[in-house]
Amino acid sequence: MFDKLETVEKRYEELTEKISNPEIIAKQSEWREYMKEHAELEPIVQKYREYKATQKAYEEAKEMIADPELKELAEEEMQKAKESMPKIEEELKILLIPKDPDDDKNVICEIRAGAGGEEAALFAGTLFRMYSMYAERKHWNLEVVNENPTELGGYKEISFMITGKGAYSRLKFESGVHRVQRVPDTESSGRIHTSTATVAVLPEVEDVEIELNPADIKLEVYRASGAGGQHVNKTSSAVRLIHIPTGIVAECQTERSQVQNREYAMRLLRSRLYEQERSKRDSEIANERKSQVGSGDRSEKIRTYNYPQGRITDHRIGMSVYQFDDFLNGNLDEMIDNLIAADRAEKLKGEE
Repeated sequence: MFDKLETVEKRYEELTEKISNPEIIAKQSEWREYMKEHAELEPIVQKYREYKATQKAYEEAKEMIADPELKELAEEEMQKAKESMPKIEEELKILLIPKDPDDDKNVICEIRAGAGGEEAALFAGTLFRMYSMYAERKHWNLEVVNENPTELGGYKEISFMITGKGAYSRLKFESGVHRVQRVPDTESSGRIHTSTATVAVLPEVEDVEIELNPADIKLEVYRASGAGGQHVNKTSSAVRLIHIPTGIVAECQTERSQVQNREYAMRLLRSRLYEQERSKRDSEIANERKSQVGSGDRSEKIRTYNYPQGRITDHRIGMSVYQFDDFLNGNLDEMIDNLIAADRAEKLKGEE
C-alpha cells in the first residue's frame, strides 16, 4: 500500500507543476484534464501526508523519552500518535479503492410495474414519489422523460432524469426488484397482496462515450397519450428510437416538441447501450468477486416494503428500517450510507 501511496504522491507533485505551467494553461482542454486528476489525487495525498506527520511525531516523541523532564509529555505524544495511525491507515485504504468513473454523473431512472397488476402500478407510483422527494432533499433537479400512467394514479412505467452532483453515486444501489406487501384498498377480505416493481438506474453518458451510427437507429413518431388514452396533444410529437443491432428501444413523449423528445430519447438510448456494456464488464468482474450489495441486476430482489409490519428490509445487507413513512417520504440516506459502506468493505476485501 505504501509503495502505491509514494507513486500517487509523486504523480500529484508532477501535476501540481503542470497545472501551474503557462504553456499548459494555454491549452485549456489539456489543463482541465490535469486539474481533474489533481483534484482526485488531492484527498489521498493529504491523508498520506497526515499519516507521515503522525509517524514522525511518534518517532520524535520516542527519542524524547530518555529525557526525564520530557518523559511524561513524550509518552502522551506517543500514545496519541499510536492511536491515530491505524485510523488514518484505514481511511487511506478506503481512499485507494478505485473510484467508479460514473459516480459524478446524472442519472436516468426507470421504474416498471412488475407482478401484481394495478397494485404493482400503484407501487411504482409510490417509488416514483419516494425518489422525487429524495431528489428534492438533495437539491437535485428531476424531469420526467416518459410515462405510461394508469387511471388509478399508478404507472405501468415511468422514466425520469435526475440532474445533480453525485446523483449516480447515491442512487446506483437502487437498481433491482422492489417488493411490496400490503392490503390493497380494493381487497375486502383484508388479505395481504405481494406485488413488485423494477427499478433501473442508468448513468447519463456523453456522445463521446457511446458512438451511435445514425444508420443503426430507426425513428418512429406517434401521438403522445395520457391515462385512459386521453391525448396530451394532437400532433405526432412522441418519439420512439430503436437501435437495430441490439433491439434496445428508447421513448419520450413528455415534451410538446418532437425535437426535444428526440433529444431526450437519444440520451436514454445512449445510457441503455452504455449500461449494457457496463453490465457485461461488471459480470466478468463479478465472476472473480461477488459484491455483497449485489450486481444491480434488474432481476435481483433487493428490498421489501412490508406495510402491515411498518418495515422496509434491504436483503443485500440485511438492514431493516421502521421509520416507514419517513423512508417513503424520501429519507433514504441512512439506508444508502449503509449500502455504500458495505460496498466499500467488500471492495477492500478484494484489494487485500
